Amino acid sequence: MEEKNPIQVADRLFHTLELLSSRGEMGLIEISSELSLHKSTVHRLLNSLIFLGYARQREDGKYQATYKILDLANQLASNIDAVNVVRPYLRELARKTQETVHFVELDGVEAFYVDKVESYANSIQMVSRIGSRIPLYCTAVGKAMLACMSGGEVADIWENSHIVARTSKTITNFEHFLEELDAVKNQGYALDNEENEAGVRCIAVSLRDYLGKVRYALSISVPSARMDQERVRELARCAIEIQKRIQREVRL
Repeated sequence: MEEKNPIQVADRLFHTLELLSSRGEMGLIEISSELSLHKSTVHRLLNSLIFLGYARQREDGKYQATYKILDLANQLASNIDAVNVVRPYLRELARKTQETVHFVELDGVEAFYVDKVESYANSIQMVSRIGSRIPLYCTAVGKAMLACMSGGEVADIWENSHIVARTSKTITNFEHFLEELDAVKNQGYALDNEENEAGVRCIAVSLRDYLGKVRYALSISVPSARMDQERVRELARCAIEIQKRIQREVRL
């Protein structure tokens, strides 16, 4: 049996979706002719798009794209807009602190890096990558966002997270974690004390979107060797100042 080429299948799926999006409703024979594909192949492609929610078959038998593709476009545009809006503030914070600054977005029980401004004033560079994901329970950005949530939301995220001791300092007891979140609320910022990565401490503050919902966070990452308590207080002031300015001056 001939093995299917996954790249070819994906290419055909996208071409079918692009055709439906540009032409509106189309019949099976018409699509087959436009794509120069056998009707049985097109039928399988259409069924896949219908299953995924990107196409539907009308009562007259014709096919058309759904609005699900717009949801993807809106999500992408939202992320791009947020990055473009926040990046000048991240650059300013990185220049002022001479440290690496991250911008993350909440996604379920994790967050993912959507932007990063590296500090080249210091020789140690962070290994984080834009697009990579991190847990909430052991990171400063995660704790900053969780501290703004209800007790039920926090419990649900904790229960659905894979809680492991990523370092010797990771908090793995839920009651202790709640105490940590209380401290975050009181001081206005979160601290990752080498809980996610040995040798790195981070300070983070949460950011709300235009609906008032906590959706983002920014952090300052520093090698532990130069992060004493005085430096923590200094960077916390910088982070809170930028947080207030972003929430006052722009719309996320």
